[in-house]
Amino acid sequence: MDYKELAQAIVTNVGGPENINILSHCMTRLRFNLKDVSKANKENLENLNGVIGVVYAGGQYMVILGEHLLQTYDILMKDYDIKSGGVVDENLDGDLAPKESWTWRNAGNKIIGFVANSVTPMIPGLIAGGMLKVALLLVVTFVSSDFEATSSYALLSAIADAPFYFMPIFVAYGAATKLGGTPIYAMAAAASLLHGNFTELVTQGDPISLFGLNVRLLSYGTSLLPALLIAIVAYYTERLLNKLIPNIFKAIFVGMGTIFVAGSLGYLILGPLGNMIGQGIAAVFMFLDNTVGPLAVGLLAAVLPWLVMAGMHTALTPFMPQLLVKPGYDAMLRPAFLMHNMAEGGAVIGVIARTKDKIKRSEYISIAIGCIVAGVTEPAIYGVNLKYKKPMYAVMAGGFAGGVVASLLGARAYEMGYSNVLALPIFAETAMAAAVGIVVTIIVAAIVSYILGIENDTEKEQKQVTEPVQQKVADSAVLAVADAELLPLEKVDDPVFAQRLMGDGVAFELKSDFISAPANGELTTVFPTGHAFGLTRPDGVEMLVHIGINTVELNGKGFDVLAKTGDKVRAGQPIIKVDREAIAKQDYDATTMLIITDSKDKTIKLLTSGKVKQGQILNEEEKEL
Repeated sequence: MDYKELAQAIVTNVGGPENINILSHCMTRLRFNLKDVSKANKENLENLNGVIGVVYAGGQYMVILGEHLLQTYDILMKDYDIKSGGVVDENLDGDLAPKESWTWRNAGNKIIGFVANSVTPMIPGLIAGGMLKVALLLVVTFVSSDFEATSSYALLSAIADAPFYFMPIFVAYGAATKLGGTPIYAMAAAASLLHGNFTELVTQGDPISLFGLNVRLLSYGTSLLPALLIAIVAYYTERLLNKLIPNIFKAIFVGMGTIFVAGSLGYLILGPLGNMIGQGIAAVFMFLDNTVGPLAVGLLAAVLPWLVMAGMHTALTPFMPQLLVKPGYDAMLRPAFLMHNMAEGGAVIGVIARTKDKIKRSEYISIAIGCIVAGVTEPAIYGVNLKYKKPMYAVMAGGFAGGVVASLLGARAYEMGYSNVLALPIFAETAMAAAVGIVVTIIVAAIVSYILGIENDTEKEQKQVTEPVQQKVADSAVLAVADAELLPLEKVDDPVFAQRLMGDGVAFELKSDFISAPANGELTTVFPTGHAFGLTRPDGVEMLVHIGINTVELNGKGFDVLAKTGDKVRAGQPIIKVDREAIAKQDYDATTMLIITDSKDKTIKLLTSGKVKQGQILNEEEKEL
């Protein structure tokens, strides 16, 4: 692989070094913050040898390179004047989307997002501590049982236990950072739950009170939710005190008042409330484990590839450490995550067995090993399984089968760890159950993937929809942008379009996923979010195609941009591919509008009712050449 050549091609196709604000990377992807996303050539990038895929999401233009990442990144930093954003953890991506106000519709997602973002920063520490505990267990079990009685073992155990015991402090930091408060205030208030004065009183067991109010005798080491509540109270208390206290006294009284209020309420209300909620969550998982456990694990493993692609898997992150606290093990989430990663690798193995391309086979072998040994699945998802579509069914089948088997055999994770074969020791005495589940997962996924084959349905679909590009129409012709049911603009559920404030035109109830150019001309604007594009005909008539209502809020999710600003296009040429199902799941209306924004005083009458096929002429006076 010529990494210098690859780096140069990537820079060229993202619009040149002058178009790059910041370049960072994670384990598998170069992450560009571009000045003008429309200058990036997605198709050219995806055709480069070494590039697995291209994704635009959350304001970042991501080029997936897998094993070729570090070498390419190093050359980019060395040869080009590009500002580095450093390394971004694959699982710790921040919320890069613009902030939106709370509504009843998004309240649930916002709460889950807040909890996940608060907990996520401490996950690497929990994994580090968990793996160190496993290492100590292996030493005592297989090397020397006497080691357990030494001071070295005691001190190393303290290091391993520290991330768990002081979890409230770390959670408070993550929550305060997410909220925008002063982290040390939330951390100090949460730390009071672990202070020796309080823990000694709890150990003694005698009734205690604060300001005459009863304080429950609870142990908060390794607790999660009490610290979250304390951080929220600390944030709003700090804000209130900053408004009430004059500037000259803020340095003295804001911090003192914040930790006093948050810490006191932590003892009296927030700690017990968080403990009660945590017990409720644990009870739910215990119920599932005791009733439909195997089926629940299998189903979760089967849907995880779609949750990962939607970023929804992070919503499960907070429950992992909670389960390790009570009931003391995770019989559902970690087994499901592990089987999903193994299924991704198994499906790739099936693709390897079917493909005749030696270069791809070599590349896919490293991707499969990455899934199974390292637990890195992004290259498999975007570069192989989703690319060929059918292997995704194999991932689901393998994950379901392995999840059910592992759960039936009693697989339980007792420590935090990674979801790969190297982390089997976190399952302790149930490691063999997890190992059997892994074998079943990989075999089932590989066999199903091999049987289903790797015919690229996406390419076939692309060829079918690009046929209208071949038809020649007059420059004055206006074509249907998709298979659809036509609607007059006044029936559109958006006053801007319904009242023709932007111009006259027609609306489409989509029946197909590709949105094509309505006329010959030049693309004057292609929004990077994919929700709209503008076109100017050779005679100067300007048009706007707007896909959906308020879909700009999706920030590119559900849209795949196939062309860029400045392209000369033929009528019927695909410009945007939409995922109608994904848009509908987010409760957005995908009705698409074709607006004549500047007619240049020409009379353009379009059909406004009936069913049409993509590429069908809408202004009936025009005839095909």
